[in-house]
Amino acid sequence: MQNSDAMSLTAALLAAAGGLTQRIHEGVVARGFEGVRPAHGFAFARLAPDGATVTDLAVHLGMTKQAASQLVEELVRKGYVERRPHPADARARLVVLTEAGRACTRAAEEAAAEAVGAWAEVLGEDGVRAVRDGLLRAASARAAAPPTAR
Repeated sequence: MQNSDAMSLTAALLAAAGGLTQRIHEGVVARGFEGVRPAHGFAFARLAPDGATVTDLAVHLGMTKQAASQLVEELVRKGYVERRPHPADARARLVVLTEAGRACTRAAEEAAAEAVGAWAEVLGEDGVRAVRDGLLRAASARAAAPPTAR
């Protein structure tokens, strides 16, 4: 693949991801969940269904443990998550979604389905499946690659 093709693909993926994130966020807000940001949705995705530690969340979000702790504190204040004792590690705390957090996650899933439905109008159902399958294969190949190849 030539550099110009790679850059074109990169720009298209980033634009699609940004647009999808924005549409999901708008859908969540339209469903009555105010005071949430797209970053919260990325955190909710890691916390559902069984919770995670702040360290796990920091790794998932690509941020420092301190920043993840601040995000968790914000979500606790808003009532979307709570801290519980970790069942397997007495030193750790598990961050889990509250009912409000689960409801917000369901709203995000509905908004995502609507956004992807709009893609299906352009690409067709088979086209959307092909994009999904290709991206899953690419992500799996990267995850399976040895660290030196990354």
